[in-house]
Amino acid sequence: MSHSHELHSHELHSHELHSHELHSHEPHVVSQFISQFNGSIRFLQRQAVSLLLYRSVMQGTIAQAFLSLLQTLRQPEADDLAVLPAYGHWFESLAIAGVSWQDYLLLQLLRANNCFTRKVQHRAIDALPEAMIAAVQHDLRALQQIYTWDSRQISEWVQVKSGLETPLVAWKTDFLHPEIQSLSQHPLWSKLETSADWAALLPELAEFYRQFGTGLFATYRAFRWQGKLVGIVHPDPIQLDELVGYDAPKQRLIQNTEALLAGYPALHVLLYGSRGSGKSSLVKALLSAYSGQGLRLIEVSKADLRDLPTIVDAVRDVPQKFIIFVDDLSFEEDDDAYKALKVVLEGSVTARPQNLVVYATSNRRHLIREFFADRPRPSDADEVHAWDTMQEKLSFSDRFGLTLTFEPANQDTYLTIVRHLAEWFGIDLDPQTLEFRALQWATRHNGRSGRTARQFIDFLRAEQA
Repeated sequence: MSHSHELHSHELHSHELHSHELHSHEPHVVSQFISQFNGSIRFLQRQAVSLLLYRSVMQGTIAQAFLSLLQTLRQPEADDLAVLPAYGHWFESLAIAGVSWQDYLLLQLLRANNCFTRKVQHRAIDALPEAMIAAVQHDLRALQQIYTWDSRQISEWVQVKSGLETPLVAWKTDFLHPEIQSLSQHPLWSKLETSADWAALLPELAEFYRQFGTGLFATYRAFRWQGKLVGIVHPDPIQLDELVGYDAPKQRLIQNTEALLAGYPALHVLLYGSRGSGKSSLVKALLSAYSGQGLRLIEVSKADLRDLPTIVDAVRDVPQKFIIFVDDLSFEEDDDAYKALKVVLEGSVTARPQNLVVYATSNRRHLIREFFADRPRPSDADEVHAWDTMQEKLSFSDRFGLTLTFEPANQDTYLTIVRHLAEWFGIDLDPQTLEFRALQWATRHNGRSGRTARQFIDFLRAEQA
């Protein structure tokens, strides 16, 4: 850190008064406190407004409430009726988000989506303009100065300014927000907490952006499309090792996914088979296995398939790899949503991105429902190429480069799944009793399937709890 930054940091913290002085409210003590911190407030404000590339860090609700509080504190005529509501607004915004001030700043820094964070995902630092690197270093040092102030110090500041006799409550939480839980496990997080100079961490910060992306992609592993990408805080934690009974399609799907992650051409996949056979679980389990290697999953409902071109454009230039997951896919005869999916599967004038595949599950081999009445007859005069239209619909599933079939579970497969899950979850039951009850459960409930086996094991887990 440069000497000037060390000096500013020292000046800021040298202004902290001892608590007994702070709470004495002697006029000369208060006057000294206000005089010292007016300069500090202005210094913090300058750091915030001087940001060149990381301006988004100070544009969120919490940061704006913080800046509003600083501005109120700077006003000579501001009294408790002005300062306390401003502090309350900042306190409430932290409480609603469930984050500390420092954690909020680190989260915004690691999620930042700006020209540097986007470019550095594809280029080495020394390939970027020197002015851009200098701007990033400036911003990192400015943000670190803001980071040095915690809620306790700010609350004491407000207490003296407002003339309160009793200490204000300072926001504090030991709970880690879901968005922070995974990020805080990264070594860079702890280095930012303890480093004397954030600018010195620039190479590690660049590597973080390359590995995890920016914005939502740095925070979440799974997304749902709802007119925009919405992060899923708690994706299904199912593991690949939980899934047995369909080893051949499982291995082919894993191989295809690993090809995607390695940057090789990967195929769109249709997982076809009976209900409850584990098709959806297998796709979701890929996320648990490969999210650390940059895999992300976007769940798209059939009703939103028309938005697929928009989704593709949103992730085209992102370094992460994406599975667009469409569960229980099928189309009615008059449903033309399949045309948007067809464009993604076959491509158009715009080149298909190499970081994306579509994985769809279906109970039907032919995805578009066909009726006997739909078949062209010699007397039909409505459409000249009626047979071509019918064949296009029937062959729609062929647009997927790989079709994996999940046959209905026979008794041996069903019991294999039951035994595996029982061992996985530590069910204490002798093998004969386990199998007997499993067969009874299948008869009385939904028949033999992976889903039925899981429901049976969940029942036993509750029974033995």
